[in-house]
Amino acid sequence: MSRLIIVANRLPVTVRAGEAGPRIEYSPGGLAVGLRGVHRPGESVWIGWPGEIPEGDANARAKLMNEIRGFGCKPVTLTADQVHDFYETVANELLWPVLHSRLDKIPLRLKGWEGFREVSALFARAVVETYRPGDLVWVHDYHLALVPQMVRELLPNARIGFFLHVPFPPEEVFRCIAEREELVTGLMGADLIGFHTPGYAANFQATARSLLRLEGGSAPFAWQGRRVRTGAFPMGVDTAVWTQRGAAAEVREMAATLHATNGCRRLVVGIDRLDYTKGIPRRLLAIEEMFERGLADPGETRMIQVSVPSREAVDAYQEIRRVTDELTGRINGLYSTVDNVPIHSLYRSLAADEVASLYLAADVMLVTPLRDGMNLVAKEFVATRVDGDGVLVLSEFAGAAAELREALLVNPYSTADVAATVARALAMPVHERRWRMERLRMRVGANDVKHWADSFLSELARAEAGYQQEVAALGTG
Repeated sequence: MSRLIIVANRLPVTVRAGEAGPRIEYSPGGLAVGLRGVHRPGESVWIGWPGEIPEGDANARAKLMNEIRGFGCKPVTLTADQVHDFYETVANELLWPVLHSRLDKIPLRLKGWEGFREVSALFARAVVETYRPGDLVWVHDYHLALVPQMVRELLPNARIGFFLHVPFPPEEVFRCIAEREELVTGLMGADLIGFHTPGYAANFQATARSLLRLEGGSAPFAWQGRRVRTGAFPMGVDTAVWTQRGAAAEVREMAATLHATNGCRRLVVGIDRLDYTKGIPRRLLAIEEMFERGLADPGETRMIQVSVPSREAVDAYQEIRRVTDELTGRINGLYSTVDNVPIHSLYRSLAADEVASLYLAADVMLVTPLRDGMNLVAKEFVATRVDGDGVLVLSEFAGAAAELREALLVNPYSTADVAATVARALAMPVHERRWRMERLRMRVGANDVKHWADSFLSELARAEAGYQQEVAALGTG
């Protein structure tokens, strides 16, 4: 029986320290949640890094590894040096900023490419060790951009798909990477390369044609005796799960408590990973401008900004937290009263029900990244709003903007635009709020995470069938 081999930087399970020793539990977010519906032990294998395994005796470590395998996973263990080169240096300090068009965040000197290549080879070798004829290989995200070609060289007849979960920038931006040809060649090892939006796919097509000197005006590309296809596959969320959370009595009670403890003020909510791509400082400045211009009363409006810790060892992320804290303090200093603080800033992870209660309590959900591959927070918010109310203010530079057309779209670089749009959202009549949310919910419900996975895998199977027909035709010609 053919299986699905999922290859990602991290496994869908995490090793946690506990009083009785390390324990294994499902990861709470990210790709782990997105692919939970298609990852079934026995029918699929998930290859990835398990995180830092606690030091201990060999028997204890072996037992832990066996438990991880029991979740249908094949762990790729890495040394501290390998993690530094692969993840912390090349992936986070080079690829992440370039793919998000933030060239100002690239370090002046960056080493570690050999280590990045070495770890990529470990992932490719794990695929080869796991592979059986007929299996489908699905590689995920920019960390593993070299892996498709490495697997192709070892398994020439394998069916390989790759999905990029972040933006693909314009060619002139991508060219800033010294190893640009190697990265594009790595991706071209796949039969199908997926992106969130047609624009990202078009950027890749132009880059591949230029760097690899490909002939022809459009994809599919003829490459090394194969056809390489590209496509847009907007990722969704597990709509049913978020809808259930929004309807749960305990979550609704938590949302009501939020309104009560905030004095029934109008709530503007932002929930983001603390990252310079998310536009949090500009968002805070927009709220300040909204108060300055008298577009909203700081005594009747409160913003709750949740910033989930991320990559805390990286200088750029320490800086974004410092700037965010300073802006929050300054704005609160200007507009706080004895009984009101207009901006509440939380710096921690939240449980899923806490997140859902914030979604449900929000009068306005503010999602204003400077650049984002998709942004699933916007879709989670819509899926949770079983009451049919609430307004989504969404950056036009988020991939989700191409789908969520009934949101209020803003230019996140313009604090004036964001300030005016948030004020408009706060004043929006009930009938317009409900009209917009009804249509957003229909679209998010129809294009959920299962639809995303099924559409990509179906297209990969179709691409393989088309390739086999081409080979047969050539053989009879």
